[in-house]
Amino acid sequence: MNYRKATLKDLAQLAQLFDAYRVFYRKETDIIGAKEFLTERFNQQDAVIFIAEDSEGQLTGFTQLYPLFSSTRMQKLWLLNDLFVNPNTRGKGVSKGLIEQAKRLVKESGACGMFLETEKSNTIGNNLYPVSGFKLNEGSNYYEWSV
Repeated sequence: MNYRKATLKDLAQLAQLFDAYRVFYRKETDIIGAKEFLTERFNQQDAVIFIAEDSEGQLTGFTQLYPLFSSTRMQKLWLLNDLFVNPNTRGKGVSKGLIEQAKRLVKESGACGMFLETEKSNTIGNNLYPVSGFKLNEGSNYYEWSV
């Protein structure tokens, strides 16, 4: 498996994976919207996307990270916002490979760490993240405000 940073050249395949990711979280399929959203991320350079690519050049997974800052630590940190692997490719270590790419980004950017959120019902993710070195923060409350 080849892991690398995504570019606009990957948009068609990446949008398919991104759309499948959204459908996993009970959103309506929207390939056009996925392409527009991802194009905006590339053009604004406000996210880093890593992809997993098999030997035939097919994208099998991706992770998308957003930069943030910790005021108390006075350092950059990263939000691992999205992680998805094609169901046909699961069980082959692709998620772990993508997480390793994210860890490398954290270290190379001088950030203090990264965090993520996943649904309690996401059994796969909730089993994956602890074995990948993430620790569940039970000392904080997570609040959300939406329009």
